[in-house]
Amino acid sequence: MTGGRSRSLAEVYRRFAEDAGTSPLYRRVAAALGDSDAALRALEAVPARRRSPASVLAALHDLALAGRAPALAAASAAADGDAAAGAAVDTLVGMSDAVAEIAGRRRPRLDGTGPCAVLYPAIAEAARRVGADAVGLVDVGSPAGMGLVVDRVGIAHGDGPPLGDPSSPVQHSCATVGDRPVPARAVPEVVARIGVDADPLDVTDADDARWLRACLPPDRPEERARLDAEIALTASVRPLLLRGDAVDVLPDALARVPAGALPVVTTAWALSSLRPEDRLRFLQRLDAAATDRPVAWVSAEGVGVAPAVPTMGDRPASGHSIVGLAVLRHGSLSVEAVGRCWSRGRLLAWLAPDALAQ
Repeated sequence: MTGGRSRSLAEVYRRFAEDAGTSPLYRRVAAALGDSDAALRALEAVPARRRSPASVLAALHDLALAGRAPALAAASAAADGDAAAGAAVDTLVGMSDAVAEIAGRRRPRLDGTGPCAVLYPAIAEAARRVGADAVGLVDVGSPAGMGLVVDRVGIAHGDGPPLGDPSSPVQHSCATVGDRPVPARAVPEVVARIGVDADPLDVTDADDARWLRACLPPDRPEERARLDAEIALTASVRPLLLRGDAVDVLPDALARVPAGALPVVTTAWALSSLRPEDRLRFLQRLDAAATDRPVAWVSAEGVGVAPAVPTMGDRPASGHSIVGLAVLRHGSLSVEAVGRCWSRGRLLAWLAPDALAQ
């Protein structure tokens, strides 16, 4: 590694260490990697596009969770930043090939059921508008398909009545603002759970489940406990995961929803990774599938990201997202912005009028 490239990479790790959002343990580890000439040389074995702190720290964590880096595992479990920093440097230098293999094969992936809090009422509303008593869920862009257990989690919107499963091991509390209450309507029976992702993760596979855990900093035990519960809940329903480009695979996914059920496609901060023209193709795929039966699309995307979903005059990159509800049938499209949400679904303003009050 040339001196210039080494200095540049060192600066990347130092900036990561200075980011207030980085966990305290990872701040110490990243700083140590950036300050170590031996570690920076070892990073040369990692594919250039995967040398980011997020990729390398997740790969190191994966080795620790697999029992292949016991000193790093012990220091991480004790949240001992100095010991973890030293162990991380030693592991990277001594196991550079293993780190390169994991980082080259895996991408940092964060998945969870958090979006369910804003998706749930919109899915229930889609079923009401179509008159469906059963739905087939097609979740796009959630690598482990955790959005497919939307009916199996417990959800509280402010002081409104609980939704979902109040006895679920996974519970979400979503604050609300505005003068319209979130509807208390239940999601009907879910008869299909299909996930679509370019690189899906099967939570029933030990290596895939470990990688999900490895993508969380080890000094966040509460997040780890929630993830463990989400993994177990998702494993209990065993969703069907389809690998491939979202636009290309979508028709196959929709075709797998049984007759008599409303296909409901969900996207939660997934479309921003697509080019604008591919987002339009995504909508066209939905329209093509709605020839013989209605198809619904529920989205939680940044302002202006989801095609056809009204922005209500909101500006892109305004710090919030819009919850959209589209129903397509026989060449017609009905689409509405039913909510605004903030903080990845922790705060919701419901906008659609209550059907019971109409």
